[in-house]
Amino acid sequence: MTTSTQTAPQTTANWAGVISLGLGIFSIVMAEFLPASLLPRIADTLGVTSGAAGQSVSVTAATAAVTALFISVILPRADRRRVMINLMILAIVSNLIVAIAPNLFVLLAARVLLGIALGGFWALAIAVAASLVPANRLGRALMVVNAGVAVATIAAVPLGAWLGEVWGWRAVFVLGAAAGVAALVLQIVSLPRMMPGQTSGLRALGAALRSGIVLLGLLATLLIAGGHFAGFTYIRPVAESLSDIDAGGVALMLLMFGSANILGTALAGPLADRALRLGLLMFPTVMGAGMLVMLATGGSTVGLFIAVALWGFGFGGVPTSLQTWGARTEPTRLEQIGGLLVVMFNVAIAIGAAVGGVLVDGVSVSALLLAGGMATIAGGVLVANLRRRP
Repeated sequence: MTTSTQTAPQTTANWAGVISLGLGIFSIVMAEFLPASLLPRIADTLGVTSGAAGQSVSVTAATAAVTALFISVILPRADRRRVMINLMILAIVSNLIVAIAPNLFVLLAARVLLGIALGGFWALAIAVAASLVPANRLGRALMVVNAGVAVATIAAVPLGAWLGEVWGWRAVFVLGAAAGVAALVLQIVSLPRMMPGQTSGLRALGAALRSGIVLLGLLATLLIAGGHFAGFTYIRPVAESLSDIDAGGVALMLLMFGSANILGTALAGPLADRALRLGLLMFPTVMGAGMLVMLATGGSTVGLFIAVALWGFGFGGVPTSLQTWGARTEPTRLEQIGGLLVVMFNVAIAIGAAVGGVLVDGVSVSALLLAGGMATIAGGVLVANLRRRP
């Protein structure tokens, strides 16, 4: 019996399948960020500069953006269970190749494979999750998936740095492959066969891009995510310029951000299912308020930590809220809206970091926090007031 990723209603929830998606995206996103904590050691081993080794992150992100946009076009009729499993295998192979890479070229080629896995897996996650749970549980399902992203983002850098010292950087990527194997086994056991609906391929992508509500939603996503990454990319120098916080305080501050992020992620699922518009408005507004509170009270350690907690909590709820909005706005084009949201997040990372750099270097940290905070709030107001297509 086949199950459509886009049209078949579910009466029971396959939470094991949903957890397999969360574990899969955790292992892939963790692998994406591992080089950030291992760059000097990777560079020394391969005989290149840290800047050259850092391109292992850039090629992954760029490949992920392209894959997310076009995977439903390239594979319009493939069983989504097989696609997700093969993408997971690709991520495992990527980590193993990185672990034995003799030179930078091989390492970068392996990271391209990871980018394909990341972009494809994340883009299809909305549609696959929708096929595993009833419609009134989609927000909770996406919360589980995004919890994998949140935990990976928080854990990858400190875990990689510590284990890199103990085991060496190559062993860390073997560990990343092992996490992928665990996710793969659960996916094989729990995911049912899932055939895509008829609204797949290039025409469906074009139709989604011709929708005014989708375009405005993508603009809102750019404002929200761009505002966040404009500030968060430079959160350490901003915090140090506003206060006398030391390296230990920065580590504690980032731990506070991560803990609040997980709390926001946990709340976003039930809220998306019961009061989506409230979540769409609340999470970006709280995130923006955190930046503005940092601007106003960042000279005080207490004020700084309150601001970071608000910021982290708000950002934690953003992905689930936006993905649920996309699913409700384009219920017959879940793969396309999923891909577009992934692309927009990657664009926001690039634009936010670039604009943030200009502001922090050429204007002031105050201008950076003010611009980032206002952008996120404006994005939240915009998307919360978009009417769902009847």
